[in-house]
Amino acid sequence: MSSESQHIQQQSTPAAHIIMVLTGIAMISGFLVVLTSQLTAPFIAENQRVAIESAVNKVIPGSIIHREFILTNDGLKPPEKGIDGQSIYAGYDADGKLLGVAARASAQGYGGMIYLLYGYDPQCQCIRGIKVLKMAETPGLGDKIIRDPAFQANFDELDARLDPSHMALLNPIVTVKHGNKKEAWEVDAISGATISSKAVGKALNASAQSLLPKLLPVIGQLESAGK
Repeated sequence: MSSESQHIQQQSTPAAHIIMVLTGIAMISGFLVVLTSQLTAPFIAENQRVAIESAVNKVIPGSIIHREFILTNDGLKPPEKGIDGQSIYAGYDADGKLLGVAARASAQGYGGMIYLLYGYDPQCQCIRGIKVLKMAETPGLGDKIIRDPAFQANFDELDARLDPSHMALLNPIVTVKHGNKKEAWEVDAISGATISSKAVGKALNASAQSLLPKLLPVIGQLESAGK
């Protein structure tokens, strides 16, 4: 072997060794990531289930029994993987009477997306409560949507009636400037947290406009499911 070939081999050997080491590290890291994900997935799922259960209790007052369904274009389906539709949670009292339906909604706030769960009461055709699930709003300002009692009172009986065609809300849910609420479908904003307040109104309006026309035809099925 020529001295030139030996020189090339000596230069390439360290690089090849480094590549092998890095490849091994990457494989081990990937394995650990997958293993960690598999080990923690059940705990994460359980924590999410508990969080949703607590939220449903808040937005459907008096509910004791909760059942999840997938609302599709073809009606109600059991909560199985691969079904295309929206998850909803029916809340029943101890006797199996349907008290309301909870669904998720979201909209862009000041610091990021605001994710919430809201409860719909088919008897009054109104929203009975909201629970913020996740947000990144400014502490002391935007997070007042969680803590402010007057703002939360907007959702004691927020009008969400459908129009005669049952294809849209009779009155879109809107957020108005603090102190200007005059209608049952209006959300009175928090002074100093207007963007966050408007995000809640937008989230509820967008979800209700899409969900309620599909929900109304299956209310009877939901009522029977509690018996």
